[in-house]
Amino acid sequence: MINPIWLRSFCTLVETGHFTHTAEKLYMTQSGVSQHIKKLEQYLEHPLLTRHGKKFTLTQAGERLYNEANQIILSLKDLDKRISIDPRYEGIVRIASPGSIGLKLYPHLLAFQQQHPELVIDYRFAPNHEIETLLAEQRIDIGFMTRLSNKADITLNAIGEEALLLVTPTSISTPNWDNLIELGFIDHPDGVYHASQLLSVNYPEFKHINQFKRSGFSNQINLILEPVKLGLGFTVLPRYAVDAFEDKTHVNIHLFGNEVSEKIYLGTHANRFIPNRVEAVIEEIMTCLNA
Repeated sequence: MINPIWLRSFCTLVETGHFTHTAEKLYMTQSGVSQHIKKLEQYLEHPLLTRHGKKFTLTQAGERLYNEANQIILSLKDLDKRISIDPRYEGIVRIASPGSIGLKLYPHLLAFQQQHPELVIDYRFAPNHEIETLLAEQRIDIGFMTRLSNKADITLNAIGEEALLLVTPTSISTPNWDNLIELGFIDHPDGVYHASQLLSVNYPEFKHINQFKRSGFSNQINLILEPVKLGLGFTVLPRYAVDAFEDKTHVNIHLFGNEVSEKIYLGTHANRFIPNRVEAVIEEIMTCLNA
């Protein structure tokens, strides 16, 4: 590979037309400039200059090299500065979270993107195990999880809690065990996990989710309460998912003496530098969750 320092000396010489001026411009000796030109000619096995006393003209090989080398030198110019640029509101930020958290955060982050059009929010909804994999493989910048990870290359910080809520049709004002048995359970990807946590500490009759008939299932977080609204069953969801449901007047949301919340963890890759744009989005997320 050609030494770029030799190319810089050659291009500067062509532009100044003088060995002494080139040496002064590059803070070199004149013999050092001559040596760089000689090394280039030896490397390329072609003469680059035709000397006329203290002056010179370019050979055809020299002209071709200058045209090519000048582009290389321009691309290398200020490379260190370009690499060090780390804008706060430009570039893609890739995020993944469970559905409920996403219903809370995604609209807020879209509004944030409107304020900073050079920032691109890439948001996906995914279960905990998939988010864990995406973080470990560095395919996302930020991952939200509601369970801890045992992967050493993932850093998780608890940033809040989200209550689990029992939601029934409006026909149920005080949900007793018989009401729930009769209604049946509207399941979702985290349904068994959520229902087991909340119901086990509030109903002594609860042993397993299979005690309820399965009255429906949806893997779309924003549609899970639709069958509940129609009286087809009950479900257990995190608060952000319930808050995002537009027809809350058509369902009943129940609180218990024994409240259950799941922690929200913000995850990043342990060995990855966090750019300014990611830091800016994390700060905005914290503002949203703390509001």
